[in-house]
Amino acid sequence: MKLFNHPLIIRDRQRITKNIHNILVIQLGDIGDVVWVTPSLWAVKEAYPHAKVSVLVREDRGTLLETDPSVHRIFAVKRREKGFLKKAAEQIRFVKTLQRERFDLVFDLRADDRGAIMAYLSRAPVRVAKYYDGLPFWRNRLFTHLVLPPPVKEKNRGAAEQSLRIIRGVGIDAKTTVPKLWIAEQVGKQVRRLLDAEKIGAAPWITLNPFSRWRYKEWDHSKWAQIIAYVWEEFHVATVVVGGKDERIRAAELVKTGSAAVYNLAGKTTLVELAGLLRLSALHLGVDSAAPHIAAAVGTPTITIYGPSDWREWAPIGEHHRVVVPPMECVPCRQKGCDGKEWSRCLETLETGQVQEVIREALGQVFPTP
Repeated sequence: MKLFNHPLIIRDRQRITKNIHNILVIQLGDIGDVVWVTPSLWAVKEAYPHAKVSVLVREDRGTLLETDPSVHRIFAVKRREKGFLKKAAEQIRFVKTLQRERFDLVFDLRADDRGAIMAYLSRAPVRVAKYYDGLPFWRNRLFTHLVLPPPVKEKNRGAAEQSLRIIRGVGIDAKTTVPKLWIAEQVGKQVRRLLDAEKIGAAPWITLNPFSRWRYKEWDHSKWAQIIAYVWEEFHVATVVVGGKDERIRAAELVKTGSAAVYNLAGKTTLVELAGLLRLSALHLGVDSAAPHIAAAVGTPTITIYGPSDWREWAPIGEHHRVVVPPMECVPCRQKGCDGKEWSRCLETLETGQVQEVIREALGQVFPTP
């Protein structure tokens, strides 16, 4: 009962009708979170067409939004300097930069403390976030408006809903829940130069990201090697392996396992160049990570393997996006692997044949077998 007597709780989709000229949307999450926020940015811009909509993200994430027509300015929280005094000085400078913008309305779309503090220090008169129970008691008090989470039975599919349910709380409707990224022409040219340098021809190829930030979401690389061979033998389509710099060695080991046409571009692209590369791919294969969301947002069909995570909440939506889920009753467990031990029996037992069937369905429509 105490929750519903909270003075800041929004009831009945309360629309903020006061003059709004400058808006800040805070999303300090991972790469996937930045992709998912795009429908919210468009919805906010449409609700306040004469306002400037800026976004605050973590360092390097903002490159994905640089050509988004709804975004006025991108602010980036940089990695913290070493040393207490340098950290403090950097934070003070950054906060003053935000305050000079004189934001009228701020949305914080994540539950982290840093975003809440930035929202409060911006001095915006209206600050909106989702109500979170069990977090530090002071966090909710940093906002002027709090949106109640929907009942579990009303959860909608699609990761973009994590942000959209907050802006809907203030009466803003979204025309689409499907994320989209714009790729600048210059980025496309950079990607083509990279492809030329790696001697990757113009013939159709697919991309593969077998890596995840969490190992318990990954599939055995020996099975991915079988998939690479299958795609080459069945469709005569090459595979381009993508990933971060810290995954390049693992990618090289995967590339060496077979004789199929396969290339290693892990660690050779910036984040926005990765988006440009995925846009040229005929299909993207991979595990639960940011890559399938970037691929989907640039219009590339995807096939994503899900184990512990609930694909109904996180997978890209649309008829061109498919998921592979292990046939076990415990899936999805929403845990960090079996018994929290960061390994997943469901993914270990997933057979290549099940994945091949989905690939055959997807690629067979584009590259019919002889």
